[in-house]
Amino acid sequence: MNLTLIRNATLRLELAGQTVLIDPMLGERHTLPSFGGLEANPTVPLPVPPDAALHGVTLLVVSHLHPDHLDAAALAALPRDLPLLCQPGDEATLRGHGFQHVTPLQDSLTIQGLTFTRTVGEHGSGEILSRMGHAMGFTLRAPREPSLYWAGDTVLIPAVRETIAREQPDVIVTHSGGAALGGTLIIMDAAQTVDVLRAAPDATVVAVHLESLDHCATTRADLRHAAQEAGVAARLLVPQDGETLTLA
Repeated sequence: MNLTLIRNATLRLELAGQTVLIDPMLGERHTLPSFGGLEANPTVPLPVPPDAALHGVTLLVVSHLHPDHLDAAALAALPRDLPLLCQPGDEATLRGHGFQHVTPLQDSLTIQGLTFTRTVGEHGSGEILSRMGHAMGFTLRAPREPSLYWAGDTVLIPAVRETIAREQPDVIVTHSGGAALGGTLIIMDAAQTVDVLRAAPDATVVAVHLESLDHCATTRADLRHAAQEAGVAARLLVPQDGETLTLA
């Protein structure tokens, strides 16, 4: 399995002869408004042209419709004839954008030899959660490939721990930028990412959703330092934008 971080949560996964593009945000720097009152978003440029991010893609996954996971540039660039998986409730909007093969991931689905199972997450807590709405995660399995748990836009809740314990994934992708609204975390921070590493002692954790939005306070250096202090740094990968990891 090759995992390429494009930027923020936008990933390319190459496995079992397929190429999956997850949560495409393909706009140039400063094409979205500020989320934290500091700077327009994204705060960094796209490391590759949009056509390079899309090259060879056979399947799209859109976890939710926030603009840092599906932006206007992606909507302009994405082929409408690719199969697209989304969370239930988003399919009408995506079909309204012209996508011809939209499938809501209700539970488990095998497509192109890849088995996706939707997982539960919470994009914040309390009143903030009701404002942020739902965002799915998923597990992904394919023959002769590492098993993967893509947690998505969630904080560390019991359901995430339960997924780790039940599925025993080889690779866990966390959104670890410590984004907060009104002082409430809406994705994981360094401490929660370390807790994921402790909960999954045999897994490699790949931390993304970092250093690209103005409300994400956790840096790559923060994550590495926290993991080092906790004695779990050997199992944490923190890719740079545009970097490809080979996971076996």
